[in-house]
Amino acid sequence: MLSCWAAALALDITGLGGLADTPPLSYRATAAILVAALVFELVNLLGVATSIFLHTQQRSFTDLVGTWDDNALELVTLCLGGLTATALVYQPLLVLLIYPPLLLLHRHVLIKQLEAAVSTDEKTGLFNNTSWHHIANRELDRAKRTSGSLAIFMIDIDHFKKINDTHGHLVGDAVLKVVATTINHNVRDYDSVGRFGGEEFVVLLPDIGGQDVNEVAERVRHAVTQLAIPVGDDSTTIEGLSVSVGTAVYPFSGTALDNLIHAADTALLHAKRAGRNRVTHANGAAPKATPLAHR
Repeated sequence: MLSCWAAALALDITGLGGLADTPPLSYRATAAILVAALVFELVNLLGVATSIFLHTQQRSFTDLVGTWDDNALELVTLCLGGLTATALVYQPLLVLLIYPPLLLLHRHVLIKQLEAAVSTDEKTGLFNNTSWHHIANRELDRAKRTSGSLAIFMIDIDHFKKINDTHGHLVGDAVLKVVATTINHNVRDYDSVGRFGGEEFVVLLPDIGGQDVNEVAERVRHAVTQLAIPVGDDSTTIEGLSVSVGTAVYPFSGTALDNLIHAADTALLHAKRAGRNRVTHANGAAPKATPLAHR
C-alpha cells in the first residue's frame, strides 16, 4: 500500500498525472508507467530491506535486496501491472489477455515454492539431507570431469543436548536455526549447506582446497563462538556456543561422496575427542591449524 501511494504521489509531483488524463501512444503515458513502476519498486525494496535489517541479526546483501530470480519475478510482475493499467484505460476488453500469462506466472511461482518446500529442512531452512546429497553428487561429477576439487565440512554443535535439557526443545530449535544461518552466511553464496541430522550440519564447497579450506572452516567456527541468542521473554541469552568441524577434500580424502563424508565425519570425531571447538582435517584435506581461540 505504501508503494502504491508513493507511486501516485510521484506522478502528482512530476506532473505526469494518471493515464486517464493522458492521450494514448504518447511519451507522457509511457513516462507515467515507468515512473510509477520505478517508485513502487524502490519503496517496496526499501521497506522490506529495512524490516529485515531491524529484525534479523544475520543478514547479507542478498537477504536485503533479494536474489536475481526474486528481482526478475518482481520485474515481470511490474510489467504485467503496467500492461494491465494501460489496457484498463485505453482498451478495457484487452485486460482479458493479461490472465493467461498471469496464471502461468502464478503456476511457475507455486512450482518453485513446492520444490523449495520439498528440498528444505523445516527447522533450519537449509537443504535437507536428500537435496544436499543430490547437489553434492552433481558437483562431485563436475569436479571429476574438470579435474577440479571440492571440500566437505561436517559441523556439530558442541554440548547441544545440554541446551535442550536446560532450556527446552523450542530454545534448542531456535539455536539450531541461528547456527544454521551463521554457517550459511560465513561460506560463499554458491556453497551448499545442509542439515545432516540432529545438531549436525554438512557443507559442500566446490572449487576450493588447501589453506582456503582451513580459513573458511575457522571463520565458521569463530562466528559461532560470537553468537548471543536471545530466547524467551525473560531476557535469557544463549552464549558460549561452539562447534566442532571436520573437513575432507576431493580427491585427497576420497573420490566417492560416501568416502568424503566418512572422512569428514571421522575428522569431526577427532575434533570432539580433542576437546571440541576446533577444526580437524582428514588426511590430505588441508594444512592443520590451531583454532583461533587457542592461539
